[in-house]
Formats: sequence, structure tokens, C-alpha cells
Amino acid sequence: MILTHGWPFSPDAYLEVVPDLIRQGFHCYLPYLRGHGQTRFLDKNTFRSGQQAALGADHRAFMDALHIPRAIFAGYDWGGRGVNVAAALWPERCTGLVSVNGYLVQDLAVAQEPLAPAIEAGYWYFYYFLTERGRKGLMQNTKELARVVWSRNSPEWRFTEAELDRAAELFDNPDYVDVVLHCYRHRLLAVPGDPRYDELEARLLKQPPITVPAVTLDGKADGVVPPTDGTASAPHFTGPRVHHVVAGAGHNLPQERPKAFASAVLEVSRLR
Repeated sequence: MILTHGWPFSPDAYLEVVPDLIRQGFHCYLPYLRGHGQTRFLDKNTFRSGQQAALGADHRAFMDALHIPRAIFAGYDWGGRGVNVAAALWPERCTGLVSVNGYLVQDLAVAQEPLAPAIEAGYWYFYYFLTERGRKGLMQNTKELARVVWSRNSPEWRFTEAELDRAAELFDNPDYVDVVLHCYRHRLLAVPGDPRYDELEARLLKQPPITVPAVTLDGKADGVVPPTDGTASAPHFTGPRVHHVVAGAGHNLPQERPKAFASAVLEVSRLR
């Protein structure tokens, strides 16, 4: 079981999920996103990419390094995008997928098409990070920017200062700012991607389906991605798929409603 966190969050999102899974016999891995925590690039010249293909490739490389042939993938936000990409491109490595907010492979072919104004308003930091002012803001106000994102994206979550402090420790990484900025700038086609991922990005432009069993979740109180009944994303899931809307949960669903997330993992393990 590989559980990946989102931005600007941390693997702490799964602290109350993992004990339930261990009791059910799962062996759980909680990797850091690139540019977070103890991750380091080995070469100073390596492109500090945050694009979706890089996140998916990291997921596969993590499995290769630990000699994990197959696993259930689970994630939300950036972590959800990475496991969606990995499940779509390398289904032979994935025995099931738990994904918050459904199908998360970005369709960059429509990156310049506007969304509903209410949704665009929730994406304010996408546009902030396009600017030099946003770069400086991310560097100078790292923790407080995360506080705003947590509060607005999960309006019913009563997180503690200690939880925010622990997550903020992961942001004290020499590559954090570059990776975060590239993620959002590439998503809006404002900068090129790392050429090493061109072939993967070409495959992702075709919006490859998720063929493995999947359980998708939406938080009913998600402040950035409105909950749905799952029908709009249904064509992207060609294997067995179940969708749930979780009451009281916002964007950081596993930390806000850990029992519901653990239940989704158990559910996907039975969808074979």
C-alpha cells in the first residue's frame, strides 16, 4: 500500500489511516513528494520539475528502488495526481487505486480553457505562482501561505498549530520553491516541462483510462474542488469503480476523515 500526500501537506495526512490498514494486514509506505522533507536531487543541474509526469515517474521509481512489484495506490491532490498517472501508464504495477477528486490526470490540451468563476477563485494560488511576486511570497511566507490554503480548501477542518508546524518542516527543502512553482506554471502552460518526460506527457495528453479497480472520493466540504456524483469522470475508469461523497471532509480528506479513507482502501482491495 503506497499512500502519497498533497501540497501543501505532509505524510501526516495518513497518521490515523495507517494503523487501521496495518491491522488489516497491509504494509504501508508513505513517501515524500519531490522537493519536500528529506528528498534531494543528486545533481545540481537536474530540472526541478513539478509536472504530472514527474510525479508519476517518481512513484514508479520509488517502487523499483524498494523492489515492490505491485501495490494499491492511494492519494489526494499532488499525490493523487501522481498515483493516477502511475496507475494509467503502468497498470501492471497497480492492484487498485484510491483517488480523492476522481480522475486527476491533467488534460493540458484544454489548459487555457476557463472554468466556472467560482472554481477559478479557488485556484488563486495557481495564478499567484505565475508571478515574481508569487515566487517571493512562497519563499517568504511559506507556512502562512499553507495556512491559507488549508483553511480555504478545507473550511470545516479544525487543524492544530502543531499539525501545521509539522507540515511546514517539510517545506524547508532547498528544492521546494522551484518544484512548487514549476508544478503550477507547467499546469497552465506558462513554462516548458522537463524534456526527459516529453514521451510520458504525450501519452498523458491522450487521457489514458484507469483500468484497475478504483474507489474515488470527494469531500462534501471541499473548498476548491466541488463534490460530484462521479458520473462526469466515469468514462476515465474502465475497470470496477465506486464513488463516494464524504460528509465533513475537505480537500485533505485522509487527515480529516481517516476512517472513510481507510474504508475506501479496504473496499478497493475487494473490487477485483
